[in-house]
Amino acid sequence: MIMEDHKLKVFCTVAETKSFSKASEIIHLTQPAVSLQIQALEELYEIKLFDRSSNTVTLTPAGEILYKYAKEILSLYSSATKDIGELTGLVKGSISIGASTTIGNYLLPTIISSFRRNHPKIKFHLFVGNTKRIVELLNSGNIDFGLVEGDLTTQKLKVEQLIRDELVVIVSAMHPLAKKKDISIFDVIKEPFILREEGSGTRQIIEKYLNMHGISTHDVKSPLMLGSTEAIKEAVESGIGISIISEWAARKECKHNTLKTISIKEEKFYRDFSLIFHKNAIVTHPVDEFLTYLKGYPFEKLIS
Repeated sequence: MIMEDHKLKVFCTVAETKSFSKASEIIHLTQPAVSLQIQALEELYEIKLFDRSSNTVTLTPAGEILYKYAKEILSLYSSATKDIGELTGLVKGSISIGASTTIGNYLLPTIISSFRRNHPKIKFHLFVGNTKRIVELLNSGNIDFGLVEGDLTTQKLKVEQLIRDELVVIVSAMHPLAKKKDISIFDVIKEPFILREEGSGTRQIIEKYLNMHGISTHDVKSPLMLGSTEAIKEAVESGIGISIISEWAARKECKHNTLKTISIKEEKFYRDFSLIFHKNAIVTHPVDEFLTYLKGYPFEKLIS
């Protein structure tokens, strides 16, 4: 990547986040480094590109002009790379993906590893975070596409469902319920139930499901609230209680017989895993190849 390309990406990230600090987090540069990139552009054009007088950073008239052309230039770089790659038939380059926790930790590493066996020259950059962070990365042009869980409606993004994620009850392999194939949600809440922390997306979807059946979290016996799926699995394995997580997150422990998964009787407990893109995004050759592979991937084999 040439230096001008990098400067323009930094500039667009600041413009879209309206913050030097947020931009530095997204592009993994220090805030002084971000400021230096912007300063270099301002010295090149001999004009201020941002108004820093208020609490938020806004584009000056000159900044608005540069932003328009910077987006076009970055799009042309992407188009050139794609067309040359298709001409040579050699798939190489890099792919930047933003993924929410379940997908990023439990699905993509296996899929990327499998894909790279036939495409060893492609480099991957995987950013794992919550959906809000992934959307920020996409809007600032720092990832090619995102993979997120749950509902996402926005006019700026193209959303395409990839697969469905079933949330299941997990119990220790030694638990009396371990031999059951399914269980009523009303029986689930009679057990010590380990919840995610307040504000967790997984907790919110569990609360929504409970409310649908007339159950409040106050009705749940919760001996523990934990901040990650890994911590919850450890607690369930130790016999502290039971919980509800994605079936994908429990597959390794199920294979090693340390956890058992149980479906909920009332109705399947689903959420969607979706691909998100900019509506007018230029898809590079390596991204196109990986998306084709991803959409045709036999996900069910990861569970069996």
